[in-house]
Amino acid sequence: MRRSPARSLAVLATAGALALTGCGTENAGSAGGGAAASTDRTIRAHQVMQLTKVHEETGMTLLEGPTFGENGDLFVVDVTAPAGDPKVMSVDVKEKKSRAVHTDDRGAYTSAQFSPHDGRLYLTDYAHGEVVSLAPDGSDRRTFFSGTVDGAQMNPDDIAFDEEGNLYVSDSRSLSVGDAHGRVVRIDRDGEKATVVADGLAATNGISFDADYRGLWVSELTQNRISYLGLDGEGAVTSRHVAIRVDGGIAQTDSIAVDADGNLYQALHGRAAMAVYDKHGERLATVEVPAKGLESATNVAITPGGKKAYMTVSGPAGGYIYTFDALAEGIRQSNGG
Repeated sequence: MRRSPARSLAVLATAGALALTGCGTENAGSAGGGAAASTDRTIRAHQVMQLTKVHEETGMTLLEGPTFGENGDLFVVDVTAPAGDPKVMSVDVKEKKSRAVHTDDRGAYTSAQFSPHDGRLYLTDYAHGEVVSLAPDGSDRRTFFSGTVDGAQMNPDDIAFDEEGNLYVSDSRSLSVGDAHGRVVRIDRDGEKATVVADGLAATNGISFDADYRGLWVSELTQNRISYLGLDGEGAVTSRHVAIRVDGGIAQTDSIAVDADGNLYQALHGRAAMAVYDKHGERLATVEVPAKGLESATNVAITPGGKKAYMTVSGPAGGYIYTFDALAEGIRQSNGG
């Protein structure tokens, strides 16, 4: 999802740069680095609506974190929105109407997801190292977690909830090429305990549980790769390997979603497209946005129990919602993060 947090709005650009990592369109290699046989096909996404314009104060707009609420509306964040402009919006995708849900003078929110534990909407504030939560109507903002983890401040990008409501957060830490200071941080559902479960990652961005909650897919922005972290029954990492190498060209790996068949939807920063892989690393499809002035596809939400997918796409032309038919039905792992 992004460009670089501390850039234009620090908060904003950060989230934008991170979340918008890019991804390529060619083959993906598995852990051994070899190229997997590709049956790659092109899926054309269609415009639903324009949601935002470039903000004069920040010089950009960057939509992220699409997630469906219980009422069927799609919640979206604008990472670079200045104070006073909507930072969280709700979209009726059928009526093609949107409304402002939340704004403040502080946050640069890079992801959004509803907790299975308390039903609140959780947001990552990349610039301030915090996770905050809102009531579904956008009120009652609370700081869920703030502070250092193992002595280091977080730059939280995306969230994956386990079935009990504990959070697994991609902590980017650095966007510098060659640095591998990124982490995955586990925060228990009451916000009282935070633990580093994996480190030494290259600008962690996208994060999602696999379809069976047996492991985590994590995209590493500055290395254009997706790693897989195997988990035990207590949520600790028991194994780790590079699972997919993404041929992204000038684009980088951003957020990740997983459908009911276990397929990965890898968003691309630097290209208005999304790469789709199966769990074995085979490239199945490339979702393309046929429009000028759009540079990054940051994330996607697939309708729970359905196949209609909605992706957030941004660039000089503004922030848009596009839709396409997913390869399988949507589940919690394809609804936000």
